[in-house]
Amino acid sequence: MDTLTASAVEDRFVTVDGLSIRYVEAGEGLPLILLHGASLGSSADVFLGNLAPLAAAGFRPIAFDQPGFGLSDNPTDFSMAPRRKSILGFIDAMGFEKAVLIGHSQSGNMAVATALEHPDRISHVVILGTGSLLPPLPGGAPKKKAPVEGREGTPQEPTLEETRKLLEATLFHHELITDDALALRQSRSIGKNFTAFVERGKASGGGGKGGAPLWQQMASSPVPIRLIFGREDRANAYERAMLLKETYPDIDLHIVDGCKHLVPWDAADEYVRLTVEFLKS
Repeated sequence: MDTLTASAVEDRFVTVDGLSIRYVEAGEGLPLILLHGASLGSSADVFLGNLAPLAAAGFRPIAFDQPGFGLSDNPTDFSMAPRRKSILGFIDAMGFEKAVLIGHSQSGNMAVATALEHPDRISHVVILGTGSLLPPLPGGAPKKKAPVEGREGTPQEPTLEETRKLLEATLFHHELITDDALALRQSRSIGKNFTAFVERGKASGGGGKGGAPLWQQMASSPVPIRLIFGREDRANAYERAMLLKETYPDIDLHIVDGCKHLVPWDAADEYVRLTVEFLKS
């Protein structure tokens, strides 16, 4: 993956539900909406190194900072509701009738829920390391310990070294953590973004409607879904992914070796290849 800095692309802004939303994009063609995760420091910048190769394949990849992340405004409601609503809101604001959703981590859950509720607006979904879309292990088997990076409500802003450690916990390839990449991640982890991070820890709900777990609903989705997980991902993701495949043999699942949780970095080339293959098949 080419490790890019924010200066390598042009920041653009659009208003969604009264909030200023920052996005970055490349190329022309079918819009691919890239949705970052929810951990501290997450933003559209996670996908900077993926824009050019996806554009070269004939698509228009667009990554936006969800409300409460990156350079976008903070919402007044810090539950998942405004983030989930912002997906279709962003698609509408950009004037797209239909788009592909590519969701990393927690956003994969929101992507699937959006596709199930609005199959006329979403053509395909690609999931990157979303543990909540995997079944639990039988007997409540203990999960491998997840890194602290997902723990909301931390009382103090992270130091630069703490941000490095959080990235190392989610990356197999530590050499991707360049000085520029670290500085950018740190800038997205402090100030108003840290305030939003703490507030999200106090909020709850907004993730979608009740009913059967999404990992069960995916099997009958009218929208094609492809799941991509790193073999070395946290929370027994590999074992649970194999259980999902055993339960639903027709599920479109791919495991990438040498990859932890931050799939857009760790497995950039492979995930782009699998995504392009999926969309053109």
